[in-house]
Amino acid sequence: MIAIVIPYYKIIYFEDTLKSLANQTSKKFHVYIGDDASPEAPSKLLDKYKGQFDFSYHRFDENLGGKSLTKQWERCIDLTKDEMWIMILGDDDYLEETVFESWYENYDAFASKTNLVRFATKMVNEKDDTISEVYQHPVWEIATDAYLRKFNYSTRSSLSEYIFKKASYVKYGFYNYPLAWNSDDHAWLEFSDGKPIYTINKSLIYFRLSNSNISGKEDNVLKKSVSQNKFYKFLINQKLRFYNNEDRIRILRRYESHIFKTRKPTLGEWLYLMFRHIQQFNFIEIKKVIKRFLNTILRRHEH
Repeated sequence: MIAIVIPYYKIIYFEDTLKSLANQTSKKFHVYIGDDASPEAPSKLLDKYKGQFDFSYHRFDENLGGKSLTKQWERCIDLTKDEMWIMILGDDDYLEETVFESWYENYDAFASKTNLVRFATKMVNEKDDTISEVYQHPVWEIATDAYLRKFNYSTRSSLSEYIFKKASYVKYGFYNYPLAWNSDDHAWLEFSDGKPIYTINKSLIYFRLSNSNISGKEDNVLKKSVSQNKFYKFLINQKLRFYNNEDRIRILRRYESHIFKTRKPTLGEWLYLMFRHIQQFNFIEIKKVIKRFLNTILRRHEH
């Protein structure tokens, strides 16, 4: 059976989430709702859906998501029992009614071959208006290739549309990036553990982009940049070897560019970039990095 974990905090769209679970054509799942000491208790709403699907509700005394979203995810996962597979579903996202029917129809095709299953997605806004095309994926795809498509802005990815093996989560856990930005990308690269991702394109997960969720807010730009830089450092240190030379250079350039968005690179960061380009034996790029470094030093002296 699947454990659906909902780290709950906002009630504004929560009924859409619950309704989509109640409407599932297969009810072979259990929902664990972890209330992050929300000022909007969902008790009355949950009473409405009692008996429509199996769920457990737990209210935590302390708000943790404001300090660390990944820690909130983890304590919600701790509510689960002996389920082998876990989905973390946002309290403002919702599912097409055939999601779990499709899961069980495909189960024999992927169960022993992957640690990660994802669904096709669509983005919606506050009014449930569709604001994107359907994002579909190759049925089988190496995790580093999947991330590269996102890196190249040819697809999207978030937390809710993935179902992962609990054993992979226990092995790796979630990396605690600021506001959990990139924590899901980091997780999929590790949870996959060398096995390809399996995709079910037949059924959709709807991801909501609104001003009430972190992804929709514009006042977290600095934290997002810090998170992105840390994630790129992980990508370079741990995964760069899985990409071809052209993609490696693109990743290194993006890392440098993101540092410049908020500040000038430190000497250590310049040396790190030079070393990584030397490893690629790309002397043209090495010369360009050295030139940019020298230009930065000269500008400092001019001021």
